Amino acid sequence: MSPISNRRRSFVAAWVGALLLPFALVAHAQGDAVPAAATELAAPSEAGASIEAPVASTAAENPYGLSAAWNQGDFVSKGAFVILGIMSAATWYLLIVKLFEQHRLLSQARQAERSFWSHPSIAKSAEALPQKSPIAYVAGRGINADRQHQQGALVDQIDRSTWITLSINRAVDEIQSHLQKGLAVLATVGSTAPFVGLFGTVWGIYHALTAIGISGQASIDKVAGPVGEALIMTALGLAVAVPAVLGYNWLVRRNKEALDKVRAFASDLHSVLLSGLRAGERVNDAANQASNPPVDVPVRKAA
Repeated sequence: MSPISNRRRSFVAAWVGALLLPFALVAHAQGDAVPAAATELAAPSEAGASIEAPVASTAAENPYGLSAAWNQGDFVSKGAFVILGIMSAATWYLLIVKLFEQHRLLSQARQAERSFWSHPSIAKSAEALPQKSPIAYVAGRGINADRQHQQGALVDQIDRSTWITLSINRAVDEIQSHLQKGLAVLATVGSTAPFVGLFGTVWGIYHALTAIGISGQASIDKVAGPVGEALIMTALGLAVAVPAVLGYNWLVRRNKEALDKVRAFASDLHSVLLSGLRAGERVNDAANQASNPPVDVPVRKAA
């Protein structure tokens, strides 16, 4: 089995596990709240002999929980569940994908810092870069801008330095826009998920109090169960929002680090292209000077 297929399977498994994590945490918290086993003692017999009956331990079932909230909820409650599930899936999907993209970009930037400038020309250095990488894209845009200006046409009206600068800056801006894709979704989830959970809680409490009023029984066991069940939505909303907010801040910081690497490479590339001191050009200049040595012109002295 290839490493690529293993990586894809690991990615899918991590995505599914991340999707189910908030719901598993809430279900685990509910399981801890289930009462312990109850013990019952048998009554004495008619003859007066006290006979101890065996202790019967039975696990009490919790009638209120995540599954009960789903089964007993109406379309509004189930809609809030579905919305939170979609938000959680989108959050973890974007976190995994963006972290992978940032890691790849940082690795390519470090590789370019080590090996890009060791080749005899910029063209060969660009060919050695990984295809479809942001670093290769910036290098290609800069080299193409230099060639376009040398070929002439409309770009002759623009200074060579200005044309190369504009082309490289556009490439960096496109990379920045690509890195920022999806961050707005994380910010939206982090700010709206708690309110979606709160809406589900208010809706559940409203229906619970309505049912209690209809039944006419206001004891603590009739009130605490439905109200506690409604509070599950608030817990789910917070469980979805917290990873989104933390992930958003983390991705923003890593984006800044990655863009600093790209801008540093673009600045070095810009300086080299403007100087025109590529290794190939230096060799050609040396060969031309060797084949055409300077001729000393005698200076005629004035009489």
